[in-house]
Amino acid sequence: MFYLMIVVFILGYAFIALEHPLRINKSATALLLGVLMWVLMATGFPELFSQNTLLGHLGGISEILFFLLGAMTIVELIDSHEGFRIITDKISTTKKVKLLWIIAIITFFLSAVLDNLTTAIVMVALLRKLIGDKKERWFYAGMVIVAANSGGAFSPIGDVTTIMLWIGGQVTTLNIIVKTFIPSALSMVIPLVLISATMKGHIQKPPGDKSDHSNSTTPLERNIVFFLGIGFLLFVPVFKTLTSLPPYMGILLGLGMLWVITEIMHKAKNDAYRPMVTVAGVLRRVDTPSVLFFLGILLAVAALQSAGQLEMLARSLDKHISNLYVINIMIGLLSSVIDNVPLVAGAIGMYHNTFHADHFFWEMLAYCAGTGGSILIIGSAAGVAVMGMEKIDFIWYLKKISLWALIGFLSGSLAYWAMSVLVFT
Repeated sequence: MFYLMIVVFILGYAFIALEHPLRINKSATALLLGVLMWVLMATGFPELFSQNTLLGHLGGISEILFFLLGAMTIVELIDSHEGFRIITDKISTTKKVKLLWIIAIITFFLSAVLDNLTTAIVMVALLRKLIGDKKERWFYAGMVIVAANSGGAFSPIGDVTTIMLWIGGQVTTLNIIVKTFIPSALSMVIPLVLISATMKGHIQKPPGDKSDHSNSTTPLERNIVFFLGIGFLLFVPVFKTLTSLPPYMGILLGLGMLWVITEIMHKAKNDAYRPMVTVAGVLRRVDTPSVLFFLGILLAVAALQSAGQLEMLARSLDKHISNLYVINIMIGLLSSVIDNVPLVAGAIGMYHNTFHADHFFWEMLAYCAGTGGSILIIGSAAGVAVMGMEKIDFIWYLKKISLWALIGFLSGSLAYWAMSVLVFT
């Protein structure tokens, strides 16, 4: 049963990767995979399975899902008020390469302040206002994934794994920024240069929004919702620091406040327009299948964690590969397939008594686990969110983005090694 779970997991990922040729929605496959993995877990390892085990994992997964739902709803609400025009109206260039660099740099630094998941959601919403052609927009969305994961890797609040290491005391704020900023920047800049070399010409902007939002929102209302929405997203890490409550509580607080504000703002509006610009109406447009896809994937990974396959993998790496730099690179490569949260959790469990705070192992772990997820579109929360929002084909990303992301990941890893040996020793 132990190895059967691994086989089922690989087959499930294969079906997800072949979503378009098979014409089976990836969300359906992910849900089946998640449930089947726990059926195998419960029947094959009754001594390890309990309701509390499943509920414990479901609690952690729910934190991510509620955060995702809250962030997506806020972004949709801003979009329904045409709030992103405040940014898109200032981006006048139609040159493909110039726009790509602007989008990537904004994403990189915004991800460090927010987090890679929220930033990816916001930037995809912006791209829809800037680029009309779907396949052309996919290149920019792919670069958003790379830049969001790179920006999240050097910030203690930019990625779930860096947050775990930061809260656990393995890394400190200033040290993680100083030691990993250059590798993280390289992991974005090198793919950016390589992708830019394949681009030329100008983008075609989408046609004007035909929905009559002009009758339902004013410039003042647009500005209020935009700045409050972005402000509530930025407030999440502050809320977490002040209250010690998890991030999803902060995002739900922001969503609740926006809900009340928009209800009051639009209470006198015609009933035909209110559903377009209030949370109750916006919720119907949130991409629920993507949330269910995320649920299925995380359930499947949690089953592997509970049954011990991930622990076996970590110990195998430790046994057969003694070089800590190589171990971290392997963890980064694995995080493109397996969620980086249990991988990092396993590494913390194995090495928490071995390495002191701010040891190079922890810093490189933060970098590798964060940026390695860009190699495949399903390797990070940002990738999964963008995949769901833009309906990007797994195989398309593999062909067009994965190689550049891999080169960037390895370049940043090499840079970290060189800095660690030559500068920080």
